[in-house]
Amino acid sequence: KVKICRSAPEQVPGLGHSGSGSTLLGYIGIDTIIEQMRKKTMKAGFDFNIMIVGHSGLGKSTLVNTLFKSQVSRWSSGWGGEHKIPKTVEIKAVSHVIEEGGVKMKLTVIDTPGFGDQINNENCWDPISKYINEQYEKFLKEEVNIARKKRIPDTRVHCCLYFISPTGHSLRQLDIEFMKHLSRVVNIIPVIAKSDTMTPDEKNEFKHRVRKELETHGIEYYPQNEFDDDMEDKNENDKIREAMPFAVVGSDKEFQVNGKRVLGRKTAWGVVEVENPNHCEFALLRDFLIRSHLQDLKEVTHNIHYETYRARRLNDNGGLHPISANNTQESNL
Repeated sequence: KVKICRSAPEQVPGLGHSGSGSTLLGYIGIDTIIEQMRKKTMKAGFDFNIMIVGHSGLGKSTLVNTLFKSQVSRWSSGWGGEHKIPKTVEIKAVSHVIEEGGVKMKLTVIDTPGFGDQINNENCWDPISKYINEQYEKFLKEEVNIARKKRIPDTRVHCCLYFISPTGHSLRQLDIEFMKHLSRVVNIIPVIAKSDTMTPDEKNEFKHRVRKELETHGIEYYPQNEFDDDMEDKNENDKIREAMPFAVVGSDKEFQVNGKRVLGRKTAWGVVEVENPNHCEFALLRDFLIRSHLQDLKEVTHNIHYETYRARRLNDNGGLHPISANNTQESNL
């Protein structure tokens, strides 16, 4: 028999309370809803949009290729011939459909060449902030369309990997200003790039110093304390927050180590194994970003960052005017 758990019945005017908890006489199949949802999601697939920010030479493209074990960065996709540093910050987005175990994911990698590479980097985060807000605006316009699509294309940035230079000293003023401005509109995950250039002691000291600086400047990075749903979430996220920023190494080259092929970087002292937790924290970042928090990143983007943007636009505009099916009436967005 299947037991029904009921909350206290609601009092309806003119009607008495219903009886106490009942017992089903047979199997209904309520528990199959999870499988139904899984099938629908697998059929539809899903989107994940990740932005990578940091000055040139920090191995951003290599790390993203390593994360998804495929050539997904813009350089791997044949964007441009020369690796020329642009004079201003550009936004380059490239999409791929990757499939694993029957699950399809449209992955979009948004690169920001030119960031932090100029003599004067004042307000160089503005084009990035503008791009993020433009994706919210695009989604909002689709939402208020009278004949809106059954599934609105989602180009909103779900995660921004911010690459910190492994100086071993402290954050640059540019790092602080960027994260201060952008943490309000996107999920920022700070990572220390090319961490194999530091000794273990230098690395731990640098991580501690970065955390203190972020705290001092009031910079919230993902996973934010205020969004923990319950104690279980809090305990899990506290461990992650204590380990951040992740000190990582990326590589798409394989080497033979103890009879096994491993991804790594060869040095004069041996091979730095990318997925070896004793060598770097790449595996921690991958598990966190893809295996445990990917869906939460999407939900925080939709329920917090996008909703904040949407509420502000509603207030600024005094209400949204729907866009007609033939697009003759333009929205005041």
